[in-house]
Amino acid sequence: MDCKPRIQDDRRMSTDDIVPVLLSGGTGTRLWPLSRQAYPKQFWPLVSQRTMIQETALRALGPGFAPLVVVANEEHRFLVAEQLREAGVSQPRILLEPEGRNSGPAIAAAAALVAETAPGAVLWIAAADAAIRDVPALHLALSQAAQAARETGRIITFGMRPDAPETSFGYIEMGEPLAEAPAVRAVRRFTEKPDAATAAAMLADGRHVWNSGMFVATAATLLAELDRHAPQALAAARAALDGASRDLDFIRLGAEAFRAAPSISIDYAVMERTDRAAVIPAELGWSDVGSWDALWAIATKDAAGNALQGPVAAVDSRNCLVRSEGIRTAVLGLDDAVVIVTDDAVMAMPRARAQDVKKVVERLQAEGAPEAAQQRRVYRPWGHYEGLILGERFQVKEIVVRPGGRLSLQKHHHRAEHWVVVRGTARIQRDEEDLLRSENESVYLPLGCVHRLENPGMIPLHLIEVQVGSYLGEDDIVRIEDSYGRR
Repeated sequence: MDCKPRIQDDRRMSTDDIVPVLLSGGTGTRLWPLSRQAYPKQFWPLVSQRTMIQETALRALGPGFAPLVVVANEEHRFLVAEQLREAGVSQPRILLEPEGRNSGPAIAAAAALVAETAPGAVLWIAAADAAIRDVPALHLALSQAAQAARETGRIITFGMRPDAPETSFGYIEMGEPLAEAPAVRAVRRFTEKPDAATAAAMLADGRHVWNSGMFVATAATLLAELDRHAPQALAAARAALDGASRDLDFIRLGAEAFRAAPSISIDYAVMERTDRAAVIPAELGWSDVGSWDALWAIATKDAAGNALQGPVAAVDSRNCLVRSEGIRTAVLGLDDAVVIVTDDAVMAMPRARAQDVKKVVERLQAEGAPEAAQQRRVYRPWGHYEGLILGERFQVKEIVVRPGGRLSLQKHHHRAEHWVVVRGTARIQRDEEDLLRSENESVYLPLGCVHRLENPGMIPLHLIEVQVGSYLGEDDIVRIEDSYGRR
């Protein structure tokens, strides 16, 4: 029998190091129209100049931390790699899911990967899209949780002290402190997103904390509890890791095996069933940034309580969140409202309805609107492109290629293309020709010619592409060779 060799990670780590595991599989539909399936909220700068995944990764750098593990959808692989590179995160291990199966199988795959070389290593599992203001407090709680995980074999979740009767979070009822780890407490029960009255009672009793979705445990403990309570998820994750392949700097999980995993969260798969659950209460300035209202709550505001970002103005308005990605936006006489403007969509609503944005996305999906999932700007491993004009038998795009980036060697069956360089230098292969074009110069690519675009310079290459033909879809690309392993 022809057996495919298991992917081996040649890095070694001290079992004293904490292994950060970032889960980057969410789509953030409640933050539409900014966050969409093709470019979800973890890749946007929502609370600082850095993106959410960059902020999360940077909390896990330095002494005491092993190289980062990220579990991400394969469609986002180049976004993850590029944003981590920009943040200065070196040697991340990026596990690619062929499709999302919730957090249970994702965590199982990460734990199995780490256990190959360090089963006793402590994993810190966190979503890539949460905000934390007090990083020193996080590191203190993490140190306490890691010590307890090693000494007690517990799976420790981080409980956030509630400051409001929030109905969009899960709650944990805390028990007594552990004798062997007084900073950590036993878990009595989990409660999933209570109604308003129940949330108010939980806030008042002082025994309940918000479930942050962060977990600390050794790889061996996680695997043992997954085997005990969710054996199908673990078996599928292990089979997917056995069938994994290297793809540039990525570990691509075996598709057929991973798709066989049940779609189940780690909470349902393990935490609500195990007798090893524990919780460490903490005050970290944490927010899941799960809605526009949640973002307003943590944003910097003006004297009228308005959080404004971009070219916006608020006149006689109070307690509003107004954000524009470029179009001049003004609001007049609004209270407690959210107005979000992108280059292809606008969302306006009362802040109190922020949890209902999913209903809008579902309506757009039912209508087949591309704006439900896609932005006009589309990111690629070499840079990005943005549609500017779409007409009858023609389309105009702006293409930006980062230094050293190169598009695939390709051809088209249904369209010709005209390229005009706006900034930088372009190296162009056109059939047997090797051409250089600089600012204000152009090139014509007739239908069917084999061509490639490359940026050999030190600055980003900007050009305008005009497509002319009977069909202008992105699937009219025949890739002959690709530097990024795309098919």
